[in-house]
Amino acid sequence: MKSKLQTDEVREWRRQRGWELHEQGWLQKDIATALGVSKGAVSQWLKRGREGGVGALQAQPRPGAQPKLSREQRAQVLELLARGAEAYGFRGDVWTCQRVADLIARTFGVRYHREHVRRLLRQAGWSVQQPVERATQRDATALAQWYTERWPAIKKKRATKGT
Repeated sequence: MKSKLQTDEVREWRRQRGWELHEQGWLQKDIATALGVSKGAVSQWLKRGREGGVGALQAQPRPGAQPKLSREQRAQVLELLARGAEAYGFRGDVWTCQRVADLIARTFGVRYHREHVRRLLRQAGWSVQQPVERATQRDATALAQWYTERWPAIKKKRATKGT
């Protein structure tokens, strides 16, 4: 998969190449065919080029809110997560979205909803984890013995036909 930077560079190159071909006298439909885009896209590029010059064809920052965390801070979050949840006072060494959101708030003073944290973690290649709640007095050997000895006696049997 191409990174955002590569695709932006490719798109900008295509727009500027379309402008160059237009300056050489090419028709819009021929420019569209040569660059693998629609005639409407070429029309928009040429309009932008006429109104704002070649500089108007350069890549523009995308609209929307600026991220609350910088790239460096997001990388730092991953380093913090690598230390484990127990290092930050959580019970059990499992990261949940809410725990990560709490850690980000404590460390950077930035509040994220846990669902947005889920998106950030997925982008970073992390998978979702759910904590396993178990009683502290749980005895695995006693459970195994119960399942082999007691469970068969109390388990319902499937009714057989004709009886």
